[in-house]
Amino acid sequence: MVTVRFAPSPTGFLHLGSARTALFNWLHARHTGGRFLLRVEDTDRVRSDPRFLEEILSDLRWLGLDWDGEPLFQSRRFPLYRQKAGDLVAAGRAYREGEAVLFRIEKGRTIEYDDIVHGRIAVRTDDIKDQVLIKSDGSPSYNFACVVDDAEMGITDILRGDDHISNTPKQILFYEAFGLAPPRFGHMPLILGPDGAKLSKRHGGVSVEEYRKEGYLPGALVNHLILLGWYPGEEHEVMTLEEAARMFEISHMGDVQAKFDLQKLRWLNAAHIMKKTAADLLPLVKDQLAAAGVSLAGVADEFLLKLIDLYKIRMKTLREFPEMTDCFFRDDYAVEEGGKRKYLESPESVENLRLLAARLEGLAPFSAASVEDVFRKMAEDRNLKPAALIHPARMAVSGRTSGAGLFEMMELLGKEKVLTRLRGTAL
Repeated sequence: MVTVRFAPSPTGFLHLGSARTALFNWLHARHTGGRFLLRVEDTDRVRSDPRFLEEILSDLRWLGLDWDGEPLFQSRRFPLYRQKAGDLVAAGRAYREGEAVLFRIEKGRTIEYDDIVHGRIAVRTDDIKDQVLIKSDGSPSYNFACVVDDAEMGITDILRGDDHISNTPKQILFYEAFGLAPPRFGHMPLILGPDGAKLSKRHGGVSVEEYRKEGYLPGALVNHLILLGWYPGEEHEVMTLEEAARMFEISHMGDVQAKFDLQKLRWLNAAHIMKKTAADLLPLVKDQLAAAGVSLAGVADEFLLKLIDLYKIRMKTLREFPEMTDCFFRDDYAVEEGGKRKYLESPESVENLRLLAARLEGLAPFSAASVEDVFRKMAEDRNLKPAALIHPARMAVSGRTSGAGLFEMMELLGKEKVLTRLRGTAL
């Protein structure tokens, strides 16, 4: 059975690169019917913090990733690592240097393995110095603890970033020393920024938490991370996690460096928002409104659902929703000064809006269709293009030159509020 692991260090938030590593291991396990295990690499007693672990696990769940069994904590296994190092000393494969234990590297050998992503890789042992197994403070080295744990956990495939390629031959030597067959290794090219440099803050957020707060859907972020290493074809570019798990083949992963593209992520996020129902988005939108300081006291879910349906086609991220819809929640909404000058300051526009309000006042029902009929009839009666009424009316009721369909907006705002705003064209 395929058994893979994700091994975060609780010394910071979940980085996008680490999230992608977890994601591809999860896809491989779920596609093959295997196991996806968690190991917490918390040997750094100074920097490890339970708060970071909670955040990492929360982000993994948010992305839709689950794991099998309970996480394994390296900090609880120090006696085992020392015992295993002692076994290698007894076998003549390692030696003590003070309180530390070092592994003796046999020179003149070539370590070869078939990388799942890159193909055949060979490394000369002449280029590897003796390796620390146990540090002088009694803690294990990264490479040694990995091998001890991966062997005990039954890991069959190790999929990780290219920055671990130099670790692999050392780990293979440890497996040999214990008389064990090493697992298969695969190394993914690192994620780069659009400019080809290492992904950093200047390219946007680098942690999952940042994109979560910015109003990206987990499915969209997962979708983009999947495309940074595996491409199922243009017809499947927008996909769910479940669809990806069905299609995924580890042998088809790309071996070229992938660039994180914020604009592509925004496009994917918009596509995933469109696939959601208003009911799906309701709790997420409420969170964004609350974060923006919008009071929802007295605001019915039915109203919010209609508002979401009006605007979800226009959003790239959910964080845009409060600003886009502020005219529905308060009367002192922001006003585009350029639009105000263009559409609301001429005597003709003011008169047209006054007449429009008079025609709308007796309208029943006050629906998008009936409101549109009034606009069309008035434009015809006054020999105007409909746009001559629509643009000033949009500015008057929303303060914006663009937005959702005007007639649908007016229906949702309600007759009383629409009439008040049309007549108060000075805003």
